Amino acid sequence: MNISSNSMAHAIAILFIVFSFLFIPASTLFESEQEGYISAVISNKGLDFAKDLLIEKAVSSMIPLQLSDIEKSVKIPVIGKVQLRLSDIIIYSVDIASSSVETGESGIVLVASGATANLSMDWGYSYKAWVITISDKGTAIVQVHGMVVVLNVALINQEGTLKLLLLDCGCHVEDIYIKVDGGASWLYQGIIDAFQGKIVSAVEDAIVKKIREGIIKLDSLLQSLPKQMQVNGVVALNVTFVDDPVLSNSSVELEINGLFTGADGVSVSNYYYYHKGSQTFLSSTGSAKMVEISLHENVFHSAASVYFKANYMRWIVDKIPDQSLMNTAGWRFIIPRLYEQYPDDDMNLSIAVTSPPIIRITDHDVDTTIYADLVIEVLSSGEVVPVACISLVISASCSAEIHGNNLAGSIRLVNFTSSLKWSNIGNLHMHLVQAVMSTILRTFFMPYLNLHLGKGFPLPLPHGFTLQNAEIILHDSRVTVCSDVSFTDRYDLNNQLPVSWQHALLDVHTKNQLCSLFM
Repeated sequence: MNISSNSMAHAIAILFIVFSFLFIPASTLFESEQEGYISAVISNKGLDFAKDLLIEKAVSSMIPLQLSDIEKSVKIPVIGKVQLRLSDIIIYSVDIASSSVETGESGIVLVASGATANLSMDWGYSYKAWVITISDKGTAIVQVHGMVVVLNVALINQEGTLKLLLLDCGCHVEDIYIKVDGGASWLYQGIIDAFQGKIVSAVEDAIVKKIREGIIKLDSLLQSLPKQMQVNGVVALNVTFVDDPVLSNSSVELEINGLFTGADGVSVSNYYYYHKGSQTFLSSTGSAKMVEISLHENVFHSAASVYFKANYMRWIVDKIPDQSLMNTAGWRFIIPRLYEQYPDDDMNLSIAVTSPPIIRITDHDVDTTIYADLVIEVLSSGEVVPVACISLVISASCSAEIHGNNLAGSIRLVNFTSSLKWSNIGNLHMHLVQAVMSTILRTFFMPYLNLHLGKGFPLPLPHGFTLQNAEIILHDSRVTVCSDVSFTDRYDLNNQLPVSWQHALLDVHTKNQLCSLFM
């Protein structure tokens, strides 16, 4: 493949954007006291993908690379002292024969070897013969053989953010071939003798310079990344890096805090704790995917807690599939006294979750327990009159799904219990009320939750990257997404935050949204 070295900065940056957003520091200077609830493991397959992506992007972004002009005065037999000059020296293509990437205690090492490069340039010379100045000019092509580029970097955790360190960078050219068009017969050997070493040095220095510039720009970008990602006006995600990354010759693992907090920065998760161990590849297909992103159940607990404390788990229901239940006439045989006191009045059902839902991830399912109060409200003479409150304990089963880059899901009712909390219309026959509650939960509440769970929230991937052939494994209180990734050409180095979170968790507070489900 043909690549050139003009925007080595951009190509190198692309590689480490992949690494950094898939959580790959090489070592750490920061020992965090926080726990990490989102972890990522990248296999050799994923590292090879990142390496190949670097080369692919370098093809389109690194050419042309212009070198500085070179001048030298040389002594040519018979002719004497000749002033030689090379100008408009441009590397216009590079072919990489092989490449590799390795990780370990020394950091991330990228090697491109067996490379050839093609350069074009203009040449010119002048010398004096008696009182006459003789000059000529033309063009030349240079072929570079046996070029090796080595890059060694470390991504370190510096107080919860990433810092990129260039440990070593080098470029070595083994040999060059120069073809001169035009000029006298002595010119070829003169250019080789005068400029072969200088051309080699110019190529090596130019590529190393572009790499260093790219590392500086990328480090500035990484330092500017926020420690908190705003989801919407209610919640934000803590993306602070924690603990030491684990690098081996077969995988890389890193953890971030990963808990949701209130948009005002107030944490609701100080009580979370779990025992963590090293993570191994879980792909059920028998071959490791490029990346595995694992979310502990406490991530979902924290989101539920934030929404609960922000009063976003309350709903007013006035439309359901069986609309007859939204009038007291529909309850005359279930709660006769309700109909007697409020004949043919319209009703609302006010549902409020009374504590954050409890979420437990098992090896086969995601179990959820929801505690809620359902208040029966009558619309009488222009007033909303609460007449009874029923306490519900809802047991549900959730399944996780991947929709594009979103982690989504669905929920189904397993069972529930109901009990009378208080009543202004006498005692209720709870076995009759239970049947109505079942209808409401199955035909309204669960479909409504699935409407929003089906949209999910985006996983933290950089722009242009898409999950491919993803699978989900439930194991050890975690939801783990095992996936390959692909890359599109729509890439902006200056805009590396994950795709918009604005529609990840929707505001379910308004009555109109509830009504629209069945309209």
